[in-house]
Amino acid sequence: MIRDARVLRAGFVPREVEHRDAEVNHLSSVLKPITNGEPAETAIVTGPSGIGKTCISRFVTERLREEVLEVEATYVNCWRNYTRFRTLYQILDDLGTTIDIHRQSTPHDELIERLQQYDGPRTVIILDEVDQLEDPSILYDLHSLPQFAVICIANKEEDLFNRVDDRLVSRLRSSEHVRMDKYHDEQLYDILRTRAKWGLEKDVVTEDQLYRIADAAAGDARLAIGVLRSAASKADRENHERVTDDVLLDAATDARAQIRQRSLDSLTPHQQKVYTIVRDHGPLAPSTIHEYYVDEVEDPRTKRTVRSYLSKMAQYNLLEAEGTSRDRQYSVVDSTAATSIQ
Repeated sequence: MIRDARVLRAGFVPREVEHRDAEVNHLSSVLKPITNGEPAETAIVTGPSGIGKTCISRFVTERLREEVLEVEATYVNCWRNYTRFRTLYQILDDLGTTIDIHRQSTPHDELIERLQQYDGPRTVIILDEVDQLEDPSILYDLHSLPQFAVICIANKEEDLFNRVDDRLVSRLRSSEHVRMDKYHDEQLYDILRTRAKWGLEKDVVTEDQLYRIADAAAGDARLAIGVLRSAASKADRENHERVTDDVLLDAATDARAQIRQRSLDSLTPHQQKVYTIVRDHGPLAPSTIHEYYVDEVEDPRTKRTVRSYLSKMAQYNLLEAEGTSRDRQYSVVDSTAATSIQ
């Protein structure tokens, strides 16, 4: 039933992307100077979760690497590498310059110096979930190095700008902004149809089922592809000749649960503590959450940072917020709620 499992994976970068021509062309034009050995503007790619921000960024950089020999690319997930050291180390590791760097004793300044001295091919650095950096000053460091072009990916610009100082806000606001919106149902259907064409055997999933997946995913390509992947995997394990409606319904619930678990596993220790407080005591106002949090951790973060944690978890459907900004309260999203595929 499954012809090519790679096509159904969330991180798969296709040879062609659908319904994002404007964004691809915009980002390509921003990075074009680096192909001529010139400095490129920092690009900020924003939009809701599951709309292809990472896919588009990696697609454009891969296309650049195909066209120009002296261009490389490196990708850093800042949610996993949320400290300044981890981010710098990951970049240098991809550049092949971490041979004598010791994780426990090498100072940050030495890592920056390594980047300043780097004389290899010009490199595009993709910083995914950049608003998760504990110390965003690294953006200022990278912004000043002409041998690198930087793509910053975040859900919301304000979540990034609220955490950096004025000098960096000014630079970021003058950067090139690539803003992306959710997919329409028809666009999601086209994406699913292409994935099914290349990833599955013929006629194992119907067009009607693809439409229903697209409708249930509500503009979230990550969820839509996850449902298709789960359905095909389950049908294959159970030796079905095609995806049945019962299999599809179970797959929708499984896919949402898997995405939720991955998001939970990605939380930093401080974010995990905030999530646990809301889970155990919510609904709670942000100020009350911060009071619990300060009592339970060493070296607590500021109220502003905790608010950014809450916003991020709401964007990834781990928490839900009710009320206006003045009387807002957060509670945990019901993980047992079924995904509806009509």
